[in-house]
This record gives sequence, structure tokens and C-alpha cells, in this order.
Amino acid sequence: MDFFGYRLVAPLWLLSLLIPVLLILRARRRDREAGAILYPGASRLPPESAGWRARMRHLPLAAALFGLGLLALALGRPQQGFQKETSSTQGVDIVIALDVSGSMAAEDFQPRNRLTVAREVVAEFVERRRRDRIGLVVFAGKSLTKAPPTTDATVLLKQLEDVKLDMLPDGTAIGSGLATALTRLRRSASKSKVVVLVTDGANNAGEIDPTTATDLARAMEVRVYTVLVGKGGEVPMPVRLKDPMTGQIFEQRRMVEVQIDPDLLKTIAERTGAEFFRAQDSAALRQIFERIDRLETSEIKQASFRRYEERYRGFLLAGALSFLVAGLAWAGGLRVAPV
Repeated sequence: MDFFGYRLVAPLWLLSLLIPVLLILRARRRDREAGAILYPGASRLPPESAGWRARMRHLPLAAALFGLGLLALALGRPQQGFQKETSSTQGVDIVIALDVSGSMAAEDFQPRNRLTVAREVVAEFVERRRRDRIGLVVFAGKSLTKAPPTTDATVLLKQLEDVKLDMLPDGTAIGSGLATALTRLRRSASKSKVVVLVTDGANNAGEIDPTTATDLARAMEVRVYTVLVGKGGEVPMPVRLKDPMTGQIFEQRRMVEVQIDPDLLKTIAERTGAEFFRAQDSAALRQIFERIDRLETSEIKQASFRRYEERYRGFLLAGALSFLVAGLAWAGGLRVAPV
């Protein structure tokens, strides 16, 4: 129980305070019971002034009893608490599903490729939402969880830096990527659950159909914002080639045909109560994530708590000083009759 911000961890030690009280009561009882010799002419004798030793004869006992009381308080472990008030904030459970297939190497987001720009924009999004739990899933021909939903933005950003091309078998498994993201939200207790699906292609791989994954998202009441990155058709892309004469591998930029499926992404978003976006340059991609940032806010409560600090050391030191005073007074010749 708290008293004005203080508490005792072991309050039963306060029962030891009865020891000095009982000792004082016993001493007073012995004084009352002690006999006195009456002298018939005592009233005519001049009063005797009590010296300082007589007045201070109880100091050793009083200091010792006071020290016992302070020691009892120290053993009770007094603590002082600092209150943190209950406050409201904004929070959403979010999983970002990021496409890392080979087509994300396309360089239509000059001067960098699609994946580099997407990583930067996602990092900015994470920085703005440090109160949310955000996870990261990557997918290509298969899907992989890089980070489950967490409020530790530092860890999440580090995992995002590790995302690169060719980390998974090539392909675009949109259904698998979405299903893996939903798995990360399966145990979420948040009222607001969101997946941001970022891809630049059409579904052509994976064991889970996008329609099945969409139905699962609806059943879990997860909104899936879909973002189509880049242009369709022929786009500039670095291609690795092998020199037939020397066998040396070299890189050459060529125009490569990239298939896109905006209708599929639009359907996923609409069926889950979210929105579909299309970004054909880095500025548009940033605006899209800023819009999602504004759309997804949900008030949550942060429970108040009290942080305690130990305060027994002061009582322990004061008690030790009291015993020291009692010992010095006794050694100095101040005496009382033993109790």
C-alpha cells in the first residue's frame, strides 16, 4: 500500500518497533515500583540542582531505542514511487510486405532502382510511427519474415537495411507474401490491423493463391493497402551476362518486359476495406506512404505505472549513527539502571 508516494516492501518488520516500546514501558514500571527511604527533615533541606550528567543519564538508552526503530524501518525496505500518468496515444499493428523479386532491380526510379527507393520510403514511414508495432515480410518466389511486429524501430530499421535482391528464389508470390504477413498479425490484440503490400509485378509463383489470402485477411479484419511500384511494359534493368569468349560475368542494362496486374491489387485492397495506390516515381511513393500514415490512426491507452526507488539506506545510516551515539554516551560515563 502506498502512503503519499511511499511504500514498505516488508511491512511486517514494523512489528519489531514494539520492542523499544515494551522496553520503555518496563523501565517506567520498574521506576514506579522502586522503594524510597523517607527522611523526616528532608523538606527543610535545600533543593539539590541536578547536574548535566543526571539530566543526560537516559541518553544511551534513548539513542539505542531510536536506533532500533530506524533499523526496523530500514528492514521494511521503504521505497519512494514516481508516478507515470495514464495517457492516450495512437497505435496500429502493421506488417509491411515488400517485394524483393528480380524486377525490383528496374531503374525507372532514376537514379536508383525500385527496391532502393522502396526501402528508403518504408524507413521514413517507420520513423514516423515509433508508437506502432510494425513488422516486415519480404517475398519473391517465396516469402520470409524479417521482423515480427515490434515497437523497437531500431531493430526493424536494421532488418530493413539487410533487405536485398536475390535473397529469395525469383518470382512474385503475392499470395504467399500476404499470407505470411497475416500470420504475423494472427495473435495481435490491436483493434486496428494493417498490411501494406508493396510489389511491382503480377502473381506468378507461390503455393497460396492471392484470392485465398484475401479471404483470410477479411476473416481476420485486416485492411490490406496495396501499392503498385513502377511502370508496366519495358523498363531499364541491369542484366547479368556471360562473355562467351572469356567466361567472365558482366552487367549490362537492357529494356526488359515486366508484367503488372493492377486489377488484382485493386481487388485485394477493396475487399479488405483499404485502398489501392500506384507509384510511378519516388515522389509518388512517398506521398502514398504519407497518406497511409494519415489514414491509419487508432487511439490506444497506455496504463499508468509507478517506478520505485529504494530509500532504506538513509534509515540504516541514521540507525547506525544512533547506536554510535548510544555507545559513546555509555563510554562517557552516562549510566542508567539496567532495565
